[in-house]
Amino acid sequence: MIITSGYRVGPLEVEEVLLDHPAVEQVGVVGVPDDTRGEVIKAFVELAPNADGDDDLRAALRDRARDRLAEYEYPREIEFVDELPKTASGKIRRVELREDDEEA
Repeated sequence: MIITSGYRVGPLEVEEVLLDHPAVEQVGVVGVPDDTRGEVIKAFVELAPNADGDDDLRAALRDRARDRLAEYEYPREIEFVDELPKTASGKIRRVELREDDEEA
C-alpha cells in the first residue's frame, strides 16, 4: 500500500492502467519518499519490443493514468528499465524496486 497526500493507493490499480498501453510490457509501481506528500507514486516500466522510452511516452503514460485514475493516483515519476526484478514464480519484486531507488 502506498500512502500519498493522506490517500491509500494500491499499486495494482495503477499498474493495470499503465499495462493497457501497447508500449508497456511489464510495470511495477511503488511509493518513494517525498517531503511534501509523504510518498509519491513511481512506476518502473519495462517496454514492449521496439518501443522507445522517451519523454513523449512518459507524458502519454501520465496522461493515460490521469484520465483513468484519481488525481492523487497517477505516477509522478516514471522510469524505464530493461528488466524488472522478479521472483522465481515470475512476480515483480516491488521491495527490490524501492531498494534500488533509494540507492540511486
